Amino acid sequence: MIRRILRLFRTHEEEATVAARMVVGLGNVGSKYTGTRHNIGFAVIDELARRRRAGSARNRFDARIQEVGVGDERVVLAAPTTMMNNSGYAIAQLANWYKLPPESILVVYDELDLPFGKLRLRPSGGPGGHNGVRSVIDQLGTKDFCRLRIGIGRPTSGSTISYVLSRFSVAQREVVPEIVQLAADAVEHWLDHGLDAAMNEYNRREVEIRAESPAATPGARG
Repeated sequence: MIRRILRLFRTHEEEATVAARMVVGLGNVGSKYTGTRHNIGFAVIDELARRRRAGSARNRFDARIQEVGVGDERVVLAAPTTMMNNSGYAIAQLANWYKLPPESILVVYDELDLPFGKLRLRPSGGPGGHNGVRSVIDQLGTKDFCRLRIGIGRPTSGSTISYVLSRFSVAQREVVPEIVQLAADAVEHWLDHGLDAAMNEYNRREVEIRAESPAATPGARG
């Protein structure tokens, strides 16, 4: 009887630490970063959690996590709480706990080298100057994890650091919800149909800005 109980305990323990895939949105924690360009990955995770009616978030392994069902799979939605430049520490811990190979992880983040509103899914690649992605590569020890890059464009002047840490301009904010919705659609397509199908469907998609007010400069805060 004792051996049977121990076997059952080990089975439940193993089930509790195994997931099929994980979606991670990158960003910075704290109210002063809410709504900034660098936090659009967090916004996509929040939208996915809303769609999938995820339960209350838990703080584990330096991340805010929620587990959702996708068909017969368990999928982890995660937002690292390490601050952007140390995102890899949280992702590596979660990958180890849930026994996830890198190719089953999709990282969602902002991309300076894509025009505002464009999406790009890729199976691998370098950091491209993104410190959060560099941290993920360093901690996982590989570039071979999926990523969804969301274009925020480059500033016409000034520092890129202040640009990514500032909020979208007034005109951009009008379409940011559409971009988040489109990005969440792309993630769900990846979950339902795989990366190749999602790339074919969403790498051609973008949300265009409607009109830019003369007073709304690219780095305008609001």
